Amino acid sequence: MSILINAETTFIVQGITGREAVNLTRECLDYGAGAKIVGGVTPGRLGRDVHGVPVFDTVAQAVEHHGSAVDGSVVTVPPAFTKDAVIEALENGVQLVVIVTERIPRRDVAEMVEVANARQARIIGPNCLGIIVPEVIKMGGIGGPARDAAKSYRRGSVGVISRSGGMTTEMSSTLSAAGLGQSTAVSIGGDAIIGSSYAELMPLFEADQDTEAIVIYTEPGGRMEAELSRWVTEQHSRLPIVAFMAGRFMDEMPGMSFGHAGTIVEGKEDTATEKVARLAAAGITVAERIEDIPGLVKAKLSRMTSSPPDQASQPDDAAAAQSSEPGGRPGGQAAGERAAEGRA
Repeated sequence: MSILINAETTFIVQGITGREAVNLTRECLDYGAGAKIVGGVTPGRLGRDVHGVPVFDTVAQAVEHHGSAVDGSVVTVPPAFTKDAVIEALENGVQLVVIVTERIPRRDVAEMVEVANARQARIIGPNCLGIIVPEVIKMGGIGGPARDAAKSYRRGSVGVISRSGGMTTEMSSTLSAAGLGQSTAVSIGGDAIIGSSYAELMPLFEADQDTEAIVIYTEPGGRMEAELSRWVTEQHSRLPIVAFMAGRFMDEMPGMSFGHAGTIVEGKEDTATEKVARLAAAGITVAERIEDIPGLVKAKLSRMTSSPPDQASQPDDAAAAQSSEPGGRPGGQAAGERAAEGRA
């Protein structure tokens, strides 16, 4: 099993004739059993094809040509046109939208998230590389060319969620080298407002019986870690979680941004130190180095198998002391709250 996508997932690529999208399309077609890309959309390019994928002027034309609902869309259009492209996809029944585009105005992102929530659809991104189910399918540029993705990702039982696209692959590669494959890896995006947070993906991983642990990559800035910690504690998650916090040096450099738009520290709660402490208090072990992650995951899995169920789900005292279906929305309000912040 997996979350969000599987071998049968159909999707389109909006902005397919752009250079990045042409490469992305090839990568997805070549990976695993080959993604089912049923069409591409670029206004004014009707009748062309990209690597054998037919191009249409509108999403409606692509859906009509396919003959049934299309599960997802990868959006690679310029920032000024992204909101219209995403809403067009949602209005034509697409339930999963992966937004690769970065530097989209916050208000536009907030509006897209609101529309997706109203239609019970899901957005991954913006400013992300997409989703991969190792050895099966990838949706987006995650992992790069198929031959490179095949080296980094292995089928297994660890779910991976990362704010950084590149670090999604780095962590997965580290896990694979240690014999720990991945069930699904998701690059959720590094912007201040995104469609799906850690906590909003957790119920999907929780329901996936093939997922036995979670690894997350996080950074200073934003409140997603607090949301995750609260969800894990309140829901008594069965899944052990290991996190890696990048940019700890930012605590000594107030006001500095760490690469992504979402890493601007606005207060004490956004600092790396506070986030590490909050995660640890929820039983989430925070690795000092990326190469430490596999050992920590193995230790947590071992503890889970050797402890009674009621004890296995409790916070890790040692850590605290250190300071598949497309679409499908979880029940949390976090995305709506972030959308409201974006409109403010």
